[in-house]
Amino acid sequence: IINMMKRFSLLLLILLIASSSIISQEVKPVKNVIVMIPDGTSIGVFSAARWYSIYNNLGERLHIDPYFTGTVTTHSSNAPIGDSAPTGSTYATGVLQQTGNVAIYPETSETDIYPVDATRTYQPAATILEGMKLENKAVGLVVTCEFPHATPADFSAHYYNRRNYNVLSSQMAYQNLDVLFGGGNEILTEDIRQHFQNNGTTLIQDEITTFRNYDGSGKVWALFGDMELLYDIDRNPDKTPSISEMTEKALRILSKKENGFFLMVEGSQVDWAAHANDPIGIITEYLAFDKAVEKVMNFAINDGNTAVIIMPDHGNSGFTIGSSNCRGYDRLSMKQLFGAVSKYKLSVYGIEAVLVNTEPDNIKSEFEKYTGIEITDDELQMLLSSKNYKENDYMKVSDSNNLVYNIAKILNSRTCFGYTTGGHTGEEVLLASYHPQDHVLRGNVRNVDVNKYLQQVSGLQTSLSDLSDRIFAKHTEVFADMTCNIDEKDSDFPILTVKKGNNTLKIKAHTSVAEFNGKPFDIGSVVVYIDKNKTFYLPKALIELF
Repeated sequence: IINMMKRFSLLLLILLIASSSIISQEVKPVKNVIVMIPDGTSIGVFSAARWYSIYNNLGERLHIDPYFTGTVTTHSSNAPIGDSAPTGSTYATGVLQQTGNVAIYPETSETDIYPVDATRTYQPAATILEGMKLENKAVGLVVTCEFPHATPADFSAHYYNRRNYNVLSSQMAYQNLDVLFGGGNEILTEDIRQHFQNNGTTLIQDEITTFRNYDGSGKVWALFGDMELLYDIDRNPDKTPSISEMTEKALRILSKKENGFFLMVEGSQVDWAAHANDPIGIITEYLAFDKAVEKVMNFAINDGNTAVIIMPDHGNSGFTIGSSNCRGYDRLSMKQLFGAVSKYKLSVYGIEAVLVNTEPDNIKSEFEKYTGIEITDDELQMLLSSKNYKENDYMKVSDSNNLVYNIAKILNSRTCFGYTTGGHTGEEVLLASYHPQDHVLRGNVRNVDVNKYLQQVSGLQTSLSDLSDRIFAKHTEVFADMTCNIDEKDSDFPILTVKKGNNTLKIKAHTSVAEFNGKPFDIGSVVVYIDKNKTFYLPKALIELF
């Protein structure tokens, strides 16, 4: 009886949480839909960015301020705290997922918060980007990370492991996006380059003048840097565009499309700065994103047929104004709270880049040059002891004795900011919305509700769930009465061969191009291979070839 009562109480709690989600009774579809995600931005970041702006005479309001409409409870299928792969994927697909998952249906777990459909495990879940693209809308992504990083991949690729960039980058290239601006030149393969030539995509690499002069109407990728872009505070504007500039360019290109567009803009590295407990990085990365918000809102208001939804995918670091290191918090002036951080001229990574090329005798003066801090002899020794040790995983920067960690430690010792962790946190995130008829999300919603709204406001004719079954069916079901063979010589890109009579179909995994009787053709959507169940997921319509 006790166990039954516990199960009933859990079910009641789930129903109450679900019923608290509020979507406007009427959601009028619009021509253009824009999603903006300041990754890992906890509520404390908005507050600190706003006060920093006031202290430095940059303005008293953030561009996002007039559009706040509620909060989002964001989580994984089996855990209240999520990382960017499952949380962003839920925004994109409406399907709750587990850590590491990129837009697929998850495995079941003993700790599942909501029921998981075990019959769909590993099936790719169609994204709002794919749904709008297949209904003849233009689509684009603007990010400050390397392009197959979690959030951009969430909207345009499918796999169970976010770290497999070979698979994710290929799928993203074969999505035939109209626009992609961000980082990741090192990730491009010869196959991707050849595909761009075949489908007419203009590829711009580390050429800011070419980027700024581009005024075409075709597909275009512009990538800057080997991997992620530099933080905005470290960025050379003569070499790398800001997220605001990239967003404005994307809007100019996409708005030429007659049928409308979908655009996702991510302020990727607010999250990275929070992982590093980097106070100036957190604040300035958000402010750079906020300038992109200004561009988007100006466009949406002037256009009159565009909806915008802005929300982080999760919190990070427990960043606060005030910490146990600063007593008498209620009597601290703006200068005491924001004077020190306002002198920091580089992010912790920017300072690291300076110090690793600085002789030990000059480190004190260089540190003061960029921070206004006269470090002590003990702090100098701490920096020198970590000089040659760099943490390669940005999520673990605050957990190891690397140079970035020690720089952040010194910077934070002069501020009154607090952190609870170097990882993600589980608080609700702020939600901002705009719709020309004010049909927006209000109150507290779940991340799955965000996707429901996106499907409604975009006017999709086919639900994403139905689309998933249409374009991501198991090859064993689509070609049930045919001879199928999977060549796994290349483990990342197996080739499926299907034969019936004199007809032969060959499909390379994680692409959208196949061969039928030796003649190449575009499938219309990406084909995904999952090695865990030896299954290709592809459109049901391929059976019509035979």
